[in-house]
Amino acid sequence: MTRPSTPTAAWQPGMPGSDNLPSGPGGRPTPPSGDGHGPHAGAPTVTIGSYPDYPSAQRVVDYLADNRFPVERTSIVGTDLTLVETVMGRLSTGRAALLGAGTGAWFGLFIGLLFGIFTAGNWLAVILVGLVIGAIWGAVFGAVAHAMSGGQRDFTSASSLRAAQYAVTVDAELADRAQQMLSRMHLTPTGATAR
Repeated sequence: MTRPSTPTAAWQPGMPGSDNLPSGPGGRPTPPSGDGHGPHAGAPTVTIGSYPDYPSAQRVVDYLADNRFPVERTSIVGTDLTLVETVMGRLSTGRAALLGAGTGAWFGLFIGLLFGIFTAGNWLAVILVGLVIGAIWGAVFGAVAHAMSGGQRDFTSASSLRAAQYAVTVDAELADRAQQMLSRMHLTPTGATAR
């Protein structure tokens, strides 16, 4: 005869008794440490400036590094991220085959170089054969892959992430020192706020 199981409350931080935790394949687990909300985020940080582009934020960190500031305690944080997909052109089966041939040629060249190293005879011929075979197979695979897509993606593109602003943050205990150093630099941030 089996007894009906009674539901038990899930373990929460501060509750006594890891006895309520069932044993698993690795043995009896231990209750999580801390407050149960995951790992700590680290030291509190302060934003010492926000900049409209990445090179400006990079220039700030580079300036701090040149002046012996401990830059391992700084971060560049991009905010308001946007995914931008730039369309490069139309993709036909012929163009897909051409792109595939280029990729295959590089791979064939690599394989040809590997075999060419260990060839006692004409190593240049081995490299050229690898390049040609790679280009042919790359063209075939590129054309077949494009034909199988059924016209769902007849263009080539490049994706990139862009941020509206780049904030430079430092550990809170170093914020005053960093801002004093930046006051001597001739680059004006768009704002400085505590985070």
